[in-house]
Amino acid sequence: MKKTISLLAITAAFGLAGCQSMPEMTETQQRTAIGTGIGALAGAAIGSASGHAGTGAAIGAVVGGVGTYAWSSSMEKQKREMEQATAGTGVQVSQTADNQLKLEIPSDISFDTGRADIKPNFRPVLERFAQTLNANPNTTVRIIGHTDSTGSDAINDPLSVNRAANTRQYLADRGVAPSRVAIDGRGSREPIADNATATGRAQNRRVEIYVAEPRS
Repeated sequence: MKKTISLLAITAAFGLAGCQSMPEMTETQQRTAIGTGIGALAGAAIGSASGHAGTGAAIGAVVGGVGTYAWSSSMEKQKREMEQATAGTGVQVSQTADNQLKLEIPSDISFDTGRADIKPNFRPVLERFAQTLNANPNTTVRIIGHTDSTGSDAINDPLSVNRAANTRQYLADRGVAPSRVAIDGRGSREPIADNATATGRAQNRRVEIYVAEPRS
């Protein structure tokens, strides 16, 4: 039993290394292959408890390769369009490990310190974003607002929610159904930089937008 799991682990490890060393593979293909390898390991571990490590690995590979959401040609198209629309703005556009399209909006574009009203530099980004959403009605959107550590939770928590809410409203005013857009605010609880510096605090004042295409 242990030999079986060890063999699977070695095989998966070589598979992951192989993916990373093959530049001809697309990012999506690499993610799928990596997910398959991780799923195989998890499935083998579960299957070993019942004496069916091989079967567990096969099931795990399928689950790991499938992921949570679909990454279709339309999602890839949206990603390219948003990369073009936000080029030079500082907005980070990426594909997450679970196949969501992520837009990370920095504070110098989205919001001023302590405020939730949308800045002029943010409006063209949202205009283009609304167009892609209206052209792809099957996708869902999640907007998460963040703050730096300045001030208390009593201030930062509603501020982060208001930033997300104002972003949703801006999209709704441009034809995006509000029912497609979920919002959340994390206050200062999820920093991506050091709040001890002005630069770090600026990075933490941000909005993250996720677009997903649920599997049918």
